[in-house]
Amino acid sequence: MTMLNWNDYRDQLMKGVGELGKLSPDTVRGYATLSGAGSKTGHLDAKTRELIALAASISLRCDGCITVHTEAAHRLGATRDEIAEALGVAIAINAGAALVYSTRTLDALDALPAL
Repeated sequence: MTMLNWNDYRDQLMKGVGELGKLSPDTVRGYATLSGAGSKTGHLDAKTRELIALAASISLRCDGCITVHTEAAHRLGATRDEIAEALGVAIAINAGAALVYSTRTLDALDALPAL
């Protein structure tokens, strides 16, 4: 069972980005430049960058990012186990962020005047 037809969704997304590119070419061109900037250093291989992007996609809860970076990671040879490990990192970061922001919430509560 699939939750979404990810292939159709990715195709629709790319079509939508293309349409936006016609309306605002500098925006899409700027995004493409920013997106490709990290690959220019050559310190990380493409598969590793896609696994990082996939973990970030999970943290950002971006379905468009998920489908694009899953396809790219798969195309670059990422295994199911490697993708699962990247997802595990995203889960840990999200839980860690919730823990950190929980302490900030308690700090904000402590800053309030007593009732």
